[in-house]
Amino acid sequence: MVTQNTKTMSNAFSFIKRAIKGEHRDYTSGSIRTAVIMLAIPMILEMIMESVFALVDLFFVGHLENSQHTVQTVGLTESVLTIIYSIAIGISMAATAVVARRVGEKNNDEAAHSGMQAIWLGVSFSCIMSIVGFVFAPDILRIMGGEPETIEIGTTYTRIMMGGSIVIMLLFLINGIFRGAGDASMAMKSLWVANICNIILCPLLINGLGPIPAFGLTGAAMATTTGRGIGVCYQLYHLFRGKSILRIRAHHFKLDFPIIKSIVNIASTGTLQFIIASCSWIFLARLVAETGHSVASAGYQTAIRVVIFFILPAWGMSNAAATLVGQNLGAKQPKRAEESVIKTAKYNALFMGLVSLIFLLGAAPIISVFTNQQDVQEIAVQALRIIAAGYIFYGIGMVMANAFNGAGDTWTPTWINVFGFWMLQIPLAYIMASTFNMGPTGVFIAIPVSETAITILAYVLFRKGKWKTVAV
Repeated sequence: MVTQNTKTMSNAFSFIKRAIKGEHRDYTSGSIRTAVIMLAIPMILEMIMESVFALVDLFFVGHLENSQHTVQTVGLTESVLTIIYSIAIGISMAATAVVARRVGEKNNDEAAHSGMQAIWLGVSFSCIMSIVGFVFAPDILRIMGGEPETIEIGTTYTRIMMGGSIVIMLLFLINGIFRGAGDASMAMKSLWVANICNIILCPLLINGLGPIPAFGLTGAAMATTTGRGIGVCYQLYHLFRGKSILRIRAHHFKLDFPIIKSIVNIASTGTLQFIIASCSWIFLARLVAETGHSVASAGYQTAIRVVIFFILPAWGMSNAAATLVGQNLGAKQPKRAEESVIKTAKYNALFMGLVSLIFLLGAAPIISVFTNQQDVQEIAVQALRIIAAGYIFYGIGMVMANAFNGAGDTWTPTWINVFGFWMLQIPLAYIMASTFNMGPTGVFIAIPVSETAITILAYVLFRKGKWKTVAV
């Protein structure tokens, strides 16, 4: 019995090692469970690394003087950066869908060419966003409901974060290309590199050491942007010079407007899909700031960073569904694509159920790590527990959304988001927070209610199966 258990453990470790190492395999044949897990392990680790960015900043910033204003600055800036994240995710989603189809058709050269066209598109958008964000940084904080002291303390931080949005764009986009090719391990490794640099630089630039001066809040922005930039350099090396399944060569640089148009068609609705969600989160952040002021805003932003830490790994698993859908539809296997999504949704629901229990039982000690202020802790704990009530639904819903996106059907989840966020979440949050005078608590309740409705609608539309007929 002991020998059998040892053998099972050895096989499990060997499997995980192969997934992390990134062995190339055909995801259009063989065991679906193996395919899901082989893709999901590095994608989960990749998203954990992405979420670490926010937590590392929050940890060090939350222990600075005037922490309610520094945390509010980070939170409000991140809320606006979600628009840039939305564009980056939209374009990376399109890149994943197009690259996965070409790989599924066994046309790796065309997959690399499509990936380069997506990079041209992403760089163009991010340059515009960087300039606008840098120039209007104080106005952004003011519009978001930041208090005068928050604006004074945080303008430079916001300028650096918004001005460096090109590295955010490329980090998301190039990882989308790797994921579409089935090379989830490379996407994971680039986030590891970026995060290790951020973790080293954050305490050095925020608190100073020896000849390095203490930049305070500004140091957090410098560390994060630099870390992401180093991660992008790592990606580019492996995309142009590495041994990935895709390798971009000189002839791929030529602009191909038909392909760019195809990517724009998918990315525009994909971006709109996430902007709809982002605008809702921006509205909620502002509503909390207005009804609960800087303490409630800091508590809410602290809770959201912790929530994101666990949501992003689940999003990583849902990315596996997008890759499997794209490649299997490219290989003319729609039934296998559907089975892959159902299996991934079950695994994600189980994971999110465990996370929900952790949050419900351990919210207080988790929050205490990130802030010393008792009043901020109380708000954050309440927010964390209420939001966690819908975690199982979040897990299933994000898999369904990414299944549509992986098929190139970005319109369906876009309309679902219009209903769930703009027609349900925003009005419900406003009514409970303002009309019923529930303040920030009303905002917190609106989140799991709307996310549950979104998941139910997404599942019904997924079962109808129209996504299987989308041409990319």
